[in-house]
Amino acid sequence: MKSIDEQILRTTKEIVVKFIELGRLSPSNIHEAFRDIHFTVNKTVKEQTTKTEPSDDSRE
Repeated sequence: MKSIDEQILRTTKEIVVKFIELGRLSPSNIHEAFRDIHFTVNKTVKEQTTKTEPSDDSRE
């Protein structure tokens, strides 16, 4: 699970950096934007992870 959390954090950072490069985000509001982006990426990844994990019943 730790690896997934690291990848989520890395992805969030890359998105924030790209938004700054494109001028869509200013350094003065990084804190709020980073938190919102991280929440969205984390929620999306965790939802997809739980959907793709096979249930115990399917192994029989």
